[in-house]
Amino acid sequence: MKLEDLLNNTEVAIGEEEIAQRIAGGRKLKVKFGVDPTRPDLTFGHLVVFNKLKQFQQAGHEAILLIGDYTARIGDPSGRSELRPELTEEEVNENAKTYLDQAFRILDPQKTTVRRNSEWFTSMTFADALNLSRKMTVARMLERDDFEKRFKSNQPISMVEFMYPLIQGYDSIVLESDVELGGSDQLFNMLVGRNLQKEQGQDQQAVLTMPLLVGLDGSRKMSKSYDNYIAFNDSSKDIFGKIMSISDEVMWSYFELLLLKSKDEMVELKNLHPMDAKKSLARELTALFFEDAIAEKELSSFGQVFSKGETPEEIKTFKLSELSLDSESQTLLNIMTATQMFDSKGQIRRLFQQGAIKLNGEKKDDCEERVNELSASEEFVIKAGKKMFIRFLA
Repeated sequence: MKLEDLLNNTEVAIGEEEIAQRIAGGRKLKVKFGVDPTRPDLTFGHLVVFNKLKQFQQAGHEAILLIGDYTARIGDPSGRSELRPELTEEEVNENAKTYLDQAFRILDPQKTTVRRNSEWFTSMTFADALNLSRKMTVARMLERDDFEKRFKSNQPISMVEFMYPLIQGYDSIVLESDVELGGSDQLFNMLVGRNLQKEQGQDQQAVLTMPLLVGLDGSRKMSKSYDNYIAFNDSSKDIFGKIMSISDEVMWSYFELLLLKSKDEMVELKNLHPMDAKKSLARELTALFFEDAIAEKELSSFGQVFSKGETPEEIKTFKLSELSLDSESQTLLNIMTATQMFDSKGQIRRLFQQGAIKLNGEKKDDCEERVNELSASEEFVIKAGKKMFIRFLA
């Protein structure tokens, strides 16, 4: 694979001449991508960088997946406007349990080197930490956009957060990485690693940043914090439905960053009707995580439900008598909450406010409306948003 192919889709590439020389000299590159298990799920935002790591892997280079089980306790301050909450070691370990299973849905496990930065940081002394902190000035750290904004608005910045870029950079020294990959919001941190390697007398890593994937809201970066994400562990129905909910404008970047479509393929896709192109996108991304047959089934189900306005045949069904609610508390809000299919009551209330709840096809705007008493043979269906159907039996 040519270097220009490895650089395709990158937003910033620093040190490309250096890696070109190393490749020309027959060197197998060490390519690092770090993920902090601050949450239990990887998202399609991570997939953008995993795709690039896989390309290097397929080109014969060493893919290093760094699990930041130590740095996750600090929390990466990139893009944050407030102090990060502290995670316990137990919370981090619990979140990290499924990371490898998720990552290996994209990467070849036989060709992936997995490291955890707790390997070296748990044995670091306080003197070691102080010596590392000498490598960075406060003025240099305040060049980071998010730190600068927080400092000027008198929002707190902890010394631990200041240390984060240094800690991430130290990972690069330990791993002797030739290339570090990350989202565009990681540029400052990765450049710190490059500078630390130079001071250490190592060859400097090249820094390749990938564009941040726009989330389902069509405006902000995909993030669990913004509740606008698609997770690796989502069901096939959720992946397909969430893709179909994105705007036509956002769709094209998903084709390029998630499916790595070439320029010629993009021309062909843009000649299709936008709905047909989006169905193709949803099907391919669903098939990436599930079997082709499952992706085809979701495509068929979507056509039945959304194109024909029908209720799907297979939907979650609950008996009101089994929801542990007395007749007085059987409001729409409470019965939907009792299904445990929603993140919170707040999410349900927002759906009502957005006019996204229908009861047997009739739009509902009052989440506190009580459900009428039904005979044993009756049922009703609640539609929440564009893709969720729930059947209730008396």
